[in-house]
Amino acid sequence: MHIASQFIFVLVLLAAIFLFAKKCRYIRRNILLGRDEDISDHKNQRIKNVILLAFGQKKMFRNPLVAVLHLFVYAGFIIINIEIVEIILDGILGYHRLFAGIGSLYIFLINAFEVLALLVLVSCIVFLIRRNLVRVKRLVSKDLKGFPKTDANTILITEIILMSLFLIMNSCDTLLNFRGVEEYTNTPTSRFIVSSLLHPLFHGLSNHSLIVIERSAWWLHIVGIFAFLNYLPYSKHLHIILAFPNAYYASLDPKGEMKNMPEIQQEVLYAMQPELAPTAASEEPNKKFGAKDVFDLSWKNLLDAYTCTECGRCSSACPANVTGKALSPRTIMMKTRDRLEEVGQNILKNKTFTDDGKSLLRDYISEEELNACTTCNACVQECPVSISPLDIILQMRRYLVMEESKAPDEWNAMFSNIENNFAPWKFSPDERFNWNA
Repeated sequence: MHIASQFIFVLVLLAAIFLFAKKCRYIRRNILLGRDEDISDHKNQRIKNVILLAFGQKKMFRNPLVAVLHLFVYAGFIIINIEIVEIILDGILGYHRLFAGIGSLYIFLINAFEVLALLVLVSCIVFLIRRNLVRVKRLVSKDLKGFPKTDANTILITEIILMSLFLIMNSCDTLLNFRGVEEYTNTPTSRFIVSSLLHPLFHGLSNHSLIVIERSAWWLHIVGIFAFLNYLPYSKHLHIILAFPNAYYASLDPKGEMKNMPEIQQEVLYAMQPELAPTAASEEPNKKFGAKDVFDLSWKNLLDAYTCTECGRCSSACPANVTGKALSPRTIMMKTRDRLEEVGQNILKNKTFTDDGKSLLRDYISEEELNACTTCNACVQECPVSISPLDIILQMRRYLVMEESKAPDEWNAMFSNIENNFAPWKFSPDERFNWNA
């Protein structure tokens, strides 16, 4: 590789690293705009969650066929890209196949990468067919129109192209080695399992043409990976990275257990036992209950928003969504992320957040959506990366009820009955034993 090519490669590499790191800092800053929340308990269980949910994709295997295909794409793409270590070193140092000298182990690894590349390629084609021809219901709903649909297809097509370039590069490389071209004598003489099947396509080409194709595939492959890396933070496929911390910090509480607010529990206690109420003024008279905007949510809620894969399993399992209500748990996460991005851009522009007259509540998520939730936890149960749309919904409903005194009439009647009768029904507590009569 010529000095000029090495120089250009290093510049491209540094630019890719700089831009990716810059966007990562931006996302981290946005996530930390949320309320502080201590999630440091049960470390062993959390590590187990990372292994089972993020690495093992345990929840995905409720649908074995899709899970296996996804595993091919996920594991295959990650493992194959181990070979970019060699490509990067080749690009910096001006070598060709730096690690080829390790012999049979190198041949085994490249063959394994090629088989995985083929599996990734086939799986991505199947996923494209499911999205665009079969049109699986949860993948074509109205909340995925526009960028979300384009994003999903872009990633799948990009992976197909990158895997194809990898195989084309290897095929031309080995052909040039068989022909004894000097720069390619370092390539193992053994045929690679998958790329050798492409040899008939290139047999009739001259050495010069093969070199042009091999070098073009090499450059497009590595630059494509750098571009893919920098596209991730703008895409739903950011979950490739964030699934791991999200699985670690996932709630370990039983699925049906909701987080109570200690302040409210205390108020109820004081109402039942007035003698326990403090005589001094409250230390937090201006405390806000619930969440109106992204600042009121916890950093874990905002991490959830960035981790959402937009797969729609939550919405498919949601009884409110299935029966035609306005609520879609997937949309809750997408709108939370959209609002967080808007806030982040506001801070970038003004150095600090300047009130824009908007909030997550109403401008992005309507009261109708929030009130449609049955709190059944189906969305939390189904999410493959342990996201909790329910937690965001509950915090926003608490704001509506406790800060704005806004609740459907049916709820207000229930609240009144609980306050007066200690039960949701309008029956005297003195006649409790007769309720079933």
